[in-house]
Amino acid sequence: MHKIIQRLEQRQILLKNAIKAAEKDEKKFPEGKLRISRSDNQIRYYKVTDYKKLSEEYISMKNINIAKSLAQKAYNKHFLKKARKELDNIEKFTKRFKGNNSESIFTNLSSDRQNLVTPYIIPDYLYVKEWQSQSFRSNPYMPENIKYDTRRGEKVRSKSEAILADMLYDLGIPYHYEKPLVIDCGIVRYPDFTLLKVKTREEIYMEHFGLLENKEYRRGCLNKLDEYRKNGIYPGKNLILTYETSDNPLDIKGIKEMFKDILMGISYC
Repeated sequence: MHKIIQRLEQRQILLKNAIKAAEKDEKKFPEGKLRISRSDNQIRYYKVTDYKKLSEEYISMKNINIAKSLAQKAYNKHFLKKARKELDNIEKFTKRFKGNNSESIFTNLSSDRQNLVTPYIIPDYLYVKEWQSQSFRSNPYMPENIKYDTRRGEKVRSKSEAILADMLYDLGIPYHYEKPLVIDCGIVRYPDFTLLKVKTREEIYMEHFGLLENKEYRRGCLNKLDEYRKNGIYPGKNLILTYETSDNPLDIKGIKEMFKDILMGISYC
């Protein structure tokens, strides 16, 4: 249901922007309506100013913009009527759902009662708590390189990874560092970060490529991406990539906005 609500909220934004544009155009249209006549495979356009008196004037091709404007005017009128109704229905539904979803039965209980009850649908905050408390053996490769502190009290392999971890922590995005991922044939890989998209409860993997100027490192990154793709993990679906070189330092502001958009549903568009 969260996915449905998310899509409806995206539709709300689309409708609001479209309605705003249509309302702006509404003030620009000329008087009258358009009549189109087709005979002998020829189309003729007429500007109708009074249907009762059949008052109209022919629109020549050199004045085709008048026909376009009148056609847009009719479309605009019907679009606004339909779009406003659709937007109203969506807003009513989302408001009603958010106030009456089944999870609220549990979350509205006192803490004493919550301690005695097993919810049939786990609320987001409990799901996050359970997901975050998972225990696992992280990447055993060169543990001596894991030496950079994060605000969450763990250690990572690079300063950039520490910056990324702190960014996730500050945004309240649940994550695991170097959590094992089993792919085809039982092969175990360790994505830099495994993130939780709370509203949809999807796991999103993130890799940071910090040494792209190194040819061997770059080849390894491409091989990793090929391997991920063969296992259904790729950008645009469930993989986030960050990167840096000496000429292109870590884009902290841009990455923060990306995290908000992808993982929290907060768009800057």
